[in-house]
Amino acid sequence: MKQFLFILFGLSILAPASSQSLFLNLDAGVANYDGELQHSRYTFQQSHPALGIGLGYEFNPHFNVSTGFLLTRISGNDKYSPRLQDRERNLNFTSNIVEWNIRAEYVLFDLEDRSISPYVFGGLAVFHFDPYTYDAAGHIAYLRPLSTEGEGLAAYPDRKPYALTQLAIPVGLGVRLALSENIRVGLEVGIRKTFTGYLDDVNKTYVDENTLLAAKGPEAVALAFRENELPTHTAAPYPVSGFQRGNGKDDWYYLTAIRVNIRLNGGDYTTRKHLGCPKVPK
Repeated sequence: MKQFLFILFGLSILAPASSQSLFLNLDAGVANYDGELQHSRYTFQQSHPALGIGLGYEFNPHFNVSTGFLLTRISGNDKYSPRLQDRERNLNFTSNIVEWNIRAEYVLFDLEDRSISPYVFGGLAVFHFDPYTYDAAGHIAYLRPLSTEGEGLAAYPDRKPYALTQLAIPVGLGVRLALSENIRVGLEVGIRKTFTGYLDDVNKTYVDENTLLAAKGPEAVALAFRENELPTHTAAPYPVSGFQRGNGKDDWYYLTAIRVNIRLNGGDYTTRKHLGCPKVPK
């Protein structure tokens, strides 16, 4: 699958330079995620900068496809939750995201006739993540190798280690403004439907403390259960095996961004009408 996706990207780079509808796409915005450690469906709290670059090909005034890379970061922290039980859970994570995507886009109005139009898009993405946190001493700790919920342990055969490179489905909407014949600017919101509940390393239930200790050591135990790091809960007992830790649902991440489209070559297809210029007969 990855080889096929990179072949598609390579073909887009090798598109003929003479194409009249080839665009450079530049994205700048902020990203966040929806999961157990983020307590609003859509929020700018704990958001992080996001940057993207790619190419787009316009088949006609209403339909185009594009491909590109996105670099960003997501994070979540129980201390920001309005719910006491979440703040007492006291978990947090951060993860860098590297995404490659391909998407199709439908533009409602012809930007040759109007200067502004809404649009919708959908597609497929491959992304890499790797959640980490900081222990009580301030040292970075990557969470997947610690199997905090028993992933990969013989005692929990139903819990397989989660892959750090996965597929996602990007969908979204936006509004685009034609600044000139060759430059367009859009504001868009896009969500990524993933197929993992472990973007934040939290998904199911606590596992047996002694089993986790024997398999992964004291650091895994300390980062699986962090309530006892709170000043008022230093003697909190480790939860019994099977006690709820996550909600069992897949996580999402999302992007709010400005997308700039720059035509790489001039051509007959321009935005002459809204600029007040007559069409040139072919």
